[in-house]
Amino acid sequence: MKQIEVAALVLIDDNRVFAAQRKNLGPLGGMWEFPGGKLEVGETGREALVREIQEELGVTIEIENYLLRVEHQYPGFFIIMHAYVGHIQEGSIQLHEHQASRWLKKHELWQIEWAAADIPIVQKVEQLLA
Repeated sequence: MKQIEVAALVLIDDNRVFAAQRKNLGPLGGMWEFPGGKLEVGETGREALVREIQEELGVTIEIENYLLRVEHQYPGFFIIMHAYVGHIQEGSIQLHEHQASRWLKKHELWQIEWAAADIPIVQKVEQLLA
């Protein structure tokens, strides 16, 4: 079984969290997620996240803290996801890899269809938002 290790960004601003919708490709097409991506060989989660967010969203971020680790079995692969809270240091978000994005308030978190591995992160974010 294929195993992948990824890092995800929980971007909170003005009591809202950023969510990105995957393009309609592959088994998770159209699902909503926290942006991020795969760790490359020798890369830490923090390093991967800074690189991936620059590639996916065109912004420079600063990571504030580690939030949690999620392990999830999808059909065909097993994912280990490291979620970090961070903020934008420089730039404006531009979607390079996603088809849509939203800034969600606490009461809006469950109005979109999250990828299964992101759900534990959403539950944690619910506690972070006032």
